[in-house]
Amino acid sequence: MITFEVIEANGAIREVQANEGETLLQATLNAGIDGFAAECGGCCVCATCHCYIDDEDLDKMSAPASDEAQMLDFTATERRPSSRLACQIKLSSEHIGIKVHLPERQY
Repeated sequence: MITFEVIEANGAIREVQANEGETLLQATLNAGIDGFAAECGGCCVCATCHCYIDDEDLDKMSAPASDEAQMLDFTATERRPSSRLACQIKLSSEHIGIKVHLPERQY
C-alpha cells in the first residue's frame, strides 16, 4: 500500500492510500478529494488534473513525457518546475510519503 499526502488549496492535508500502479489521479479521486476536474478521464489531453509535487519529493519523480510537458503549457494556474499532471504519475513504492499540492483551480 502506498500512502501519500494531498494538500488542498485551502491548506487542508489529506492522507491518501493507493495501490501500486494506480495513478495519482485515480487514488485522489477514489479518496473523495475534490480539486481535480479530470475532464479527459486521465488521457493527458486536458490539463485539468494539474498539481504541484512538493520540492522535497521531485527526485522521486521521473521526468514528464513530452505529451505531458506540452499539456502543462495549458494549465489554468501557474506552471512551476514542480508541475505535473496527476493522470501521468503511476504510483510505486518510491512514492510513499510524497506530498502533492493542489492548485486553487483547474479552469
